[in-house]
Amino acid sequence: MREPAFWWREPGLAAGLMAPLAAAYGAIAAARLRRPGSTVRVPVICVGNLTVGGAGKTPTAIAIARMLLGAGLRPVFLTRGYKGRLAGPLRVAADAAAADVGDEPLLLARVAPTVVARDRLAGAERAIAEGAGVIVMDDGLQNPTLVKSVALVVLDGRRAAGNARVLPAGPLRLPLDTQLDRAHALLVIGDPSPAALDIVAAVRARGLPVLSGRLAPDPAAVAGLRGQRLLAYAGIADPDKFFAMLAALRLRVEETVAFPDHHRYGGGDVARLLTAARERSLTLVTTEKDLCRMQGDPRLDRLAGLSLALPVGLVLDEPAALRRLLAERTGLRL
Repeated sequence: MREPAFWWREPGLAAGLMAPLAAAYGAIAAARLRRPGSTVRVPVICVGNLTVGGAGKTPTAIAIARMLLGAGLRPVFLTRGYKGRLAGPLRVAADAAAADVGDEPLLLARVAPTVVARDRLAGAERAIAEGAGVIVMDDGLQNPTLVKSVALVVLDGRRAAGNARVLPAGPLRLPLDTQLDRAHALLVIGDPSPAALDIVAAVRARGLPVLSGRLAPDPAAVAGLRGQRLLAYAGIADPDKFFAMLAALRLRVEETVAFPDHHRYGGGDVARLLTAARERSLTLVTTEKDLCRMQGDPRLDRLAGLSLALPVGLVLDEPAALRRLLAERTGLRL
């Protein structure tokens, strides 16, 4: 299902009509958040965001894991496995099907051991059994099960918190202050909008550090796309961001096709995309996450085989600032 467009505009009639539901949902979720969590015997670094949809959590979690690996530590990712049918806890195999574990765990598992678990405490214990010296949670800021050594909130600088309303009136998972009160730091990805700057001010008023960075495409992948006429497609939280990145790279995008976040591709999608590419002699390009979502489904093999991916990674403006934050809050030598 596509997220409502009004989530990302100034509050209007639709948001107002849903305000009572939003208030009830926010109160219930905030009460759940007050439950005491459990502490495990290794540090837990949680990378979360304030809203539903993408903000750059997975690239941030990957960047943190690589920082930990570079320091000789053994990180293990812990994730819910959104849209995967298996509850876990289980370690993600390299050839796992996206339908079983979700798309993000497949990306994470390319970097470090990854555990999928809907029960985060059971997942943390499984991660420790897998040899974790530190757990990196991809999402889970709003889950009270585990005590976090570090709770890093990732914010999309352009979209910020949308209309700043709680579900279903807006994209916020919980009231903004409730979430920021659980944070240890904020990472703003991309140039901040005025709304994002308001959140930055609220974080700084709490005496918390604010980091910044951007998502940068893989140079080799960009070089491979130069000179080709492209059909770009994506089923992520903000497909327009992907399309805008291609345009900013001055790649020749002839057609774009947007799907809902975490879209499960089917036969009709395959036929539509392959036919459009063939009739106009276009090269298919998509996100790494979209390609991961096709893994394990033979019906999608041809589309996956003919599609090129444009991987992105997090580039921090001050990597040392993140390293200091992690070291201070976890006691790890970084």
